[in-house]
Amino acid sequence: MTPPSQIETGDGVADAPAGVANGEDGYGHARPARLLFVNQHYWPDIASTGQHLTDLCEHLADEGHDVHVLCSRGKYTSGTMEAPRRETHNGVTIRRLDATGFGRSTHVGRILDYASFYTQALWRIVRSGPYDYVVTLTTPPLLCAGARLLKHTLGQRYGIWSMDLHPGAEVAAGMLEDDALLTRLLRAVNSAGYRGADFVVDLGRHMKRRLVRQGVAPERLHTIPVWNKKDEVYPVAPEDNPLLDELGLHDKFVVMYSGNAGLVHRFEEVCAAMRRLEDHPEIHFLFVGGGPRREEITAFAGQHGLDNVQYLDYFPREQLHQSLSIADVHLMTLRRRAAGVSVPGKLYGIMAAGRPVVMVGPRASDSADTIAENDVGCVVDPSDFADSGAAAGRLADTLRALCEGETDGRAMGRRGREAFLDTYEQHVACEQWARLINQHSSRSPSVSYA
Repeated sequence: MTPPSQIETGDGVADAPAGVANGEDGYGHARPARLLFVNQHYWPDIASTGQHLTDLCEHLADEGHDVHVLCSRGKYTSGTMEAPRRETHNGVTIRRLDATGFGRSTHVGRILDYASFYTQALWRIVRSGPYDYVVTLTTPPLLCAGARLLKHTLGQRYGIWSMDLHPGAEVAAGMLEDDALLTRLLRAVNSAGYRGADFVVDLGRHMKRRLVRQGVAPERLHTIPVWNKKDEVYPVAPEDNPLLDELGLHDKFVVMYSGNAGLVHRFEEVCAAMRRLEDHPEIHFLFVGGGPRREEITAFAGQHGLDNVQYLDYFPREQLHQSLSIADVHLMTLRRRAAGVSVPGKLYGIMAAGRPVVMVGPRASDSADTIAENDVGCVVDPSDFADSGAAAGRLADTLRALCEGETDGRAMGRRGREAFLDTYEQHVACEQWARLINQHSSRSPSVSYA
């Protein structure tokens, strides 16, 4: 094998230009890297992590990197995608595993999906490697532990894109007790995976603090937010939005919750506020999406005979600009235990659409920081009140003030769009990723399993 300090030429072997042995192309530029991203979901699946990963991989492929993705054929909802096991799409090589597709409706089904993907993924990485970097996301949990095993046995370098922290997310969702033996074991395994990574991309300062407490070296942590595309999500004026006509909502003040109604979200105050505002027929609550809490919300509306509540399935991604622009104000929620564990990406779509947001959740969280620092909405923290009923009253008053113009929601929306373009737009965030990959690719030569 030719030494890394030499290159093969048409005339034999010659000294490599300065920098090639260090992962550069001889002209001071980082060489293209061979990258593998591992996540349960990828295009054309609708999962948010899959959509963001698709954006990033195609951006890196456009920059000249050799980008591969390992994902599942199982859908985010349930069932199996009608997609080939192998294909190249927009410059990205995709390998889909025949993992189970029970979906997210039950804990058992979700665990089976995780396990079947996990076991196949590790073997596939070994067979298809080596890569300059394997980058694991956090669906399924503990992928990083498998990556650390490959680093220990094969020298395979890896990074982590930390979309959620596990088992913190399961604790926040009420699936695990914080001090249970299983939780402590999972936390130890996951923390070891994070500590062994060459780099970790976190989503905000609160998540970063948790990771530092778990022993991750601060210099290995890089904060890059998730994003939306400025040409995909943008403000649509009511008179130009056909969905308002289709849904008959032109004369309503629409309060929207769009996305997954998950176990780490809280809806007690939202449901109570819906009931408090039922005598305001101009205020309409519109939920779009799915998730394990959907049935609870629809059951509450039915039980109390609320005519001001509507629940719809997801709109196609190509209609996202129209669907998010239906709202006069958006809702988002988060349980206190989920602060620093999950960072809802829906906030950046709301800002992209130029709409204000009301968050029900902890002020000490990355989402609340973004809202306050950019003055794009309001935060109702239930811990500020004596009980959930008082918090629901504040939420109802906040929504009523926005409806009646006492609070200038339009100005909040304009500021949100400006902040989105500056910081949370896809190209801005993906360029941060590209710089990170280039920086790490230039530090050391390619990996070999030999």
